Amino acid sequence: GRMTKDGTEQKERQKAVSDFFESYGRRVFLFKELLQILEEHREEWGLPSSVRGRSLLSYMEKHHRFRSIEIKPERQGGQKDVQLVQKQFIRYAWGDVSEYAVGQTLQTDAYLTHASAMFLHGLTEQIPKVIYVNKEQSPKPAPHGPLTQAGIDHAFRNVPRLSNYLFKYDDFRITLLSGKNTGRLEVSELTGPKGELLDVTKIERTLIDIVVRPNYAGGVFEVLAAYRAAKDRMSFNTLLATLRRLSYVYPYHQAIGFYMERAGYDQAKLDRLKELGLNFDFYLVNRVANPKYSPTWRIHYPEGM
Repeated sequence: GRMTKDGTEQKERQKAVSDFFESYGRRVFLFKELLQILEEHREEWGLPSSVRGRSLLSYMEKHHRFRSIEIKPERQGGQKDVQLVQKQFIRYAWGDVSEYAVGQTLQTDAYLTHASAMFLHGLTEQIPKVIYVNKEQSPKPAPHGPLTQAGIDHAFRNVPRLSNYLFKYDDFRITLLSGKNTGRLEVSELTGPKGELLDVTKIERTLIDIVVRPNYAGGVFEVLAAYRAAKDRMSFNTLLATLRRLSYVYPYHQAIGFYMERAGYDQAKLDRLKELGLNFDFYLVNRVANPKYSPTWRIHYPEGM
């Protein structure tokens, strides 16, 4: 029975590998990460000692449920802060993985935000074709100078700055954002569409992020829809505390108040946002077409809202 003994052993090893990766949580790996895991379990999984480096990964593809996938840079440039030194964007996937799990591995410590977070939290009906991944910038000094009405008007008359770091995977585009340094504030693990663990902004942080950057959320009408969908699922206190900690210069609380009012949130919450001050005229989005004005929130917004 030499043959059957080898067959059984092979099956047991395959099950050991399978059990490990099924329970590991992460499903998409960088070359170095995967190599480290394989080296640690080399004996236990009966990986041939002669097979090293890239050929070890080819071995895993041949004998286990691994495959290599490629993320292709589409356009790069714009922000100086994100250092994209890797020329090769090859990733190794265990079993069936979602595009979110792939996108998240674009940079170490990156996490899913904006429209991707909206989708993963069930705050949108849209099935997005763009994955939004945030890699935080290094800490920057706070901007100097007081906020002025002229400064706000000037900034929101211009086209919004959009990320130029675009990648392709399958039929999806991955947009890499380099958001402000927050120490991964209100980011947590969530189980993705294929059962894998993803790092995603929590609901309250997501609701703030999409107000700040509606262009990464499918636009202001999608943001409003998300506020409606989140009404019974979000903690207003958490949202307020998070907004405070993000310490934006612009009065985004006015925009948040506007959305909440339109989405039918209760008056007590609206009043707490008003207490933060209504000192400036503000804008829901850059270059508002046919603007309407809400005196309640001192905000210019697109018609039809």
